[in-house]
Amino acid sequence: MSESLPPVASIDPEEQAFYTRLAHQWWDESGPFWPLHVLNRLRAGWIIEKLGLGWKTPAPLAGLSVLDIGCGGGLLAEAMARAGASVTAIDVTAKNVEVARLHSLQQGLAIDYRHCAAETLAAQGARFDLVLNMEVVEHVADLSSFLNAVTALVAPGGHLFVATLNRTLAGFVIGIVGAEYVARVLPKGTHQWRRFVKPTELASHLDRGGLTVMARTGVRVNPWSRRMALTPWLGVNYMVMAQKSPAA
Repeated sequence: MSESLPPVASIDPEEQAFYTRLAHQWWDESGPFWPLHVLNRLRAGWIIEKLGLGWKTPAPLAGLSVLDIGCGGGLLAEAMARAGASVTAIDVTAKNVEVARLHSLQQGLAIDYRHCAAETLAAQGARFDLVLNMEVVEHVADLSSFLNAVTALVAPGGHLFVATLNRTLAGFVIGIVGAEYVARVLPKGTHQWRRFVKPTELASHLDRGGLTVMARTGVRVNPWSRRMALTPWLGVNYMVMAQKSPAA
């Protein structure tokens, strides 16, 4: 699992190195990734709700093929697998994939983990009913190249979910200064403000890929109580659901 990937425009080697150093802490709910554990419960519920499904059924995602891009340690991939989906999960950081694969085996979950880039998978012609791209776009070096691949991976009539941070003053003050230096809920250097993406910019990229934004929500974070909730305000953290035309 230590082999290097072929050159891809969207991969930032510094980001790879950053997450390699932290990979062993993915499943420590009191460690540096605790915000993602809290967020994971919120975003999984929102995804299933917006798809018109419900948690009351034993396997609401049964019959759906799901791709989790930038899967990290496998938090969201495991949630999707537990909901009945057939899950493929990819990450450009080999150590993340190692950690995720081992944890899923320990949990008895059949998830197809791969050490590869979205561009590589798209070039192979892979298509999925549901593509998840959560907390990833703000870490890529070439947003256009990356989103071209992401949108191509969505099957006609399928759905894409994206979660990221808004490039606003509030996004800088709360998402970087507050989160990384004041409350210290994220390791310093986790985010770069210039890579945050405005909702209008994201919508334009998705439109060019044949997808239409169907729903949006903001995410409110309270670092002191370690709680998160949905909010209409998109000023800092936000999530988007988009659907590809059936004729695409």
